[in-house]
Amino acid sequence: MRTSRMPALLLALLAWGALLLQLWLSLRLVRGQGQSVAHGLLVYFGYFTVLSNLFVAVVATAGARRRPRERPRGFYGIGVVGCATTSIIVVGLGYHVLLREIWDPQGLQKLADVLLHYAVPVGALLHWFAYAHVERLSWRAPLAWCAWPLAYFAYALVRGAILHSYPYPFIDVAGLGYGRATLNALGLLLVFVLVGLVVVWISRVRHRRMRHG
Repeated sequence: MRTSRMPALLLALLAWGALLLQLWLSLRLVRGQGQSVAHGLLVYFGYFTVLSNLFVAVVATAGARRRPRERPRGFYGIGVVGCATTSIIVVGLGYHVLLREIWDPQGLQKLADVLLHYAVPVGALLHWFAYAHVERLSWRAPLAWCAWPLAYFAYALVRGAILHSYPYPFIDVAGLGYGRATLNALGLLLVFVLVGLVVVWISRVRHRRMRHG
């Protein structure tokens, strides 16, 4: 199995760089407001964007550390990488459609936004094409992957009930109520499944080509 680790290494560097830049900006902001580092970390880890970029960074790091002829497994197994790829593509699509018009970041914050919401999703998709698709993904895989966004939604609701603050306007229970916020989340979950099916389709095409090629 002679697949290069370079795509995973490049994606890992990109994702970690984006995450560290956003972390520094977030902590600088809260310190400037007289708040604690702990508060800054609480805010930082409240976003699906950050957690999905972290997911990508972890799986890409696992891929970069893999031995050249080693079969992808563990955090770099096809199901985990497929879930991370789906998640970060949804982040990019969601930001572009729902969030990019509601604020106007400048300077380094603009750079962090581009890295987190555009560069890493594109990099993850390119990595998915380069990934060693030695296993055949099931069309049902996106249903299992839904555990990730569902866990985040539950986390965001619990976090919001405690802090009285929600990271995204479309799940802001304080303003929308639980019913509307849940409907919005279900709509995004449907998008997640559809993107996941495209990710599976890419994998199955790559798997066929690797077997016959």
